[in-house]
Amino acid sequence: MKVGAADFLDYDKERGVYRVNPEQAVRDDVEKHYWRHVGLTIAKDWRLYLMLVPMLLVFLFWRYFPMYELLGCFKVADNVLPVSEQMFSGFSYFKRLLFAGDGLSTDFWRALRNTFILSFYGLCFGFPIPIILALFFNEIRSNIARSVYQVLTYLPKFMSTVVMTSLVTMLVKQGSLTTGMGIISQFMANIGLLPTEVANAGLLNNPAFFRSIYQISGIWEGAGYDSIVFFAAIIAISPTSYEAAQIDGANKWAQMRYVVLPSILSTIVIMLITRIGSLLNIGYEKVLLLYNTNTYVTADVVSTFANRYGMGGSAQTGLAAAAEMMNNVIGMLLVIGANTIARKASNTSLY
Repeated sequence: MKVGAADFLDYDKERGVYRVNPEQAVRDDVEKHYWRHVGLTIAKDWRLYLMLVPMLLVFLFWRYFPMYELLGCFKVADNVLPVSEQMFSGFSYFKRLLFAGDGLSTDFWRALRNTFILSFYGLCFGFPIPIILALFFNEIRSNIARSVYQVLTYLPKFMSTVVMTSLVTMLVKQGSLTTGMGIISQFMANIGLLPTEVANAGLLNNPAFFRSIYQISGIWEGAGYDSIVFFAAIIAISPTSYEAAQIDGANKWAQMRYVVLPSILSTIVIMLITRIGSLLNIGYEKVLLLYNTNTYVTADVVSTFANRYGMGGSAQTGLAAAAEMMNNVIGMLLVIGANTIARKASNTSLY
């Protein structure tokens, strides 16, 4: 295939010469001075780009640099030598975690199962609550009352994990933080929902109650803050949509069903995909502060498993890194699967 000048130039019949196409000239100029335009844009909006520096540093030090330590999953652990100089051990740590059949493998499978169960319960019960709260806020006509309710629901998110878990402990568990059984435990015992001996022993010492306590406290902590995204999507709906629905005789429930929910469906799908992506990424801080040896059977998750084996007395950093890497790989596969299903089902996806 031959390429001639006529493929890129326009022929000027009056002068009998070829000239560069004006559109091509613009493209050539942009390509030639690309970095100059980038520099001018940065210089013009330097304040905005300066605000990106902290976020870039956080990602650099907390997301990209730690990836180097993932090599420890495949090398013989040696606290003296750096990771780059350690001997390659293949997939020995992964084999121990998955197929060893000893106590270590049993603990890992239990932690993986608990991680999935806690995350799945959080997805089923914790994900719809912010949507319901956003719908509730949208129906409040008084701006002052709405602001008060929103602040009250946002407030738990801004408490530290230590403070939040301490409050939960005081409410449900007998221990050093309270003089008797917790307020909630005492109430449930008084109305007959809970045996007195179980309440006296402390709900956090009972494996059967840990998952419920974890989920309820998680909803209390994050539902209000998570509703911000959905409420922002709701207030962006055009008022003409509500007016058209009212003309057709739709009441409040019908407006929610046929106007509000379809309008924020894309936001719900995107948030659901991101939530599924972090399905197995349970923050170990809250679990670590709430669980104990009595509740390992239902409370131990992959993060606390890795923390216990990686920073405990045995200091098996290779096993801890392998456990976390498997957890993250499964999360990545969940994101890809959820995104594919959402794209085919609703034409809405992350990528």
